[in-house]
Amino acid sequence: MKFSIFQESRIGRRKSNQDRLNYSYTRDALLMVVADGMGGHLMGEVAAQIAVDRLDESFQREAKPALSDPLQFLSRALTDAHHAIFNFAAERFLPEVPRTTCVACIVQHGVAYWTHVGDSRLYAIRAGKVLAQTRDHTRVQMLLEQGLIDAASAAVHPARHRIYSCLGGDLPPQLEPGSQTPLQSGDIIALCTDGAWGPLLDDTLVRGLAESTPMETVPYLLDLAEAEAGVGSDNLTLMAMQWGDNSAMAQ
Repeated sequence: MKFSIFQESRIGRRKSNQDRLNYSYTRDALLMVVADGMGGHLMGEVAAQIAVDRLDESFQREAKPALSDPLQFLSRALTDAHHAIFNFAAERFLPEVPRTTCVACIVQHGVAYWTHVGDSRLYAIRAGKVLAQTRDHTRVQMLLEQGLIDAASAAVHPARHRIYSCLGGDLPPQLEPGSQTPLQSGDIIALCTDGAWGPLLDDTLVRGLAESTPMETVPYLLDLAEAEAGVGSDNLTLMAMQWGDNSAMAQ
């Protein structure tokens, strides 16, 4: 299994960074996770950390060296993370349950599997074009799909960051699995929070990721997103993995 991977998370113009990220791999399987603790709610960074930790612990326990069913693993691990966040709040008598978005991907035997909740995104990219992309769990995305607003209006809509599904909180998460995607050499899987994709056009992000190696494209795109957001810059996180026998091993 050959791939190159690079990740970076920045605080932006916020007082703290509530984003969390991690990757882990065995001989036959790779796990990538990005979580964005939800601002405006209590202890979002804790919810994000619990989500990342639970997925990593489950992967380390079950990938020996491969998972029996990657999509089932992701569903079970994310549900377990949701319950762990809820239990954390209950044990400490918190006035509300912390919340986080999360997107997680398994690459095993050359096939990518993913599941997400919220508006942290995954892009699967081949030759500078999007093979697949997650669907944001936001009110604005629903309006867009119903044809009530267009893409230009959605980009500046005041409710564009209102999420209807997450880990934590009072309601069960609406986990959304992606399609199983066989990878070819040079394909890119990118996971990011809304602080990274929000200030950029999809075309800018996708083309940027396809131009060079993850070690070069990730810092460049975060620079671009941070500059575009200016004083309103949110926490911003981007992880990119390039698949292929000619790639260097994990960085």
